[in-house]
Amino acid sequence: MSLIDIKSQKKMYGGGISATLVQALWKGVNVFTDLGRYLGSSLRRLTTRNICK
Repeated sequence: MSLIDIKSQKKMYGGGISATLVQALWKGVNVFTDLGRYLGSSLRRLTTRNICK
């Protein structure tokens, strides 16, 4: 394994969007949609007084 000099390191650049990044963003979107669904469902049940006892 060889060391890379400073000039070569400065020329390197990373890739664009990875599959891991897309998957993490998609999971974040799913979390917010699930929260909205649960909140809407609970509000509907409270307003119609359809609560399990």
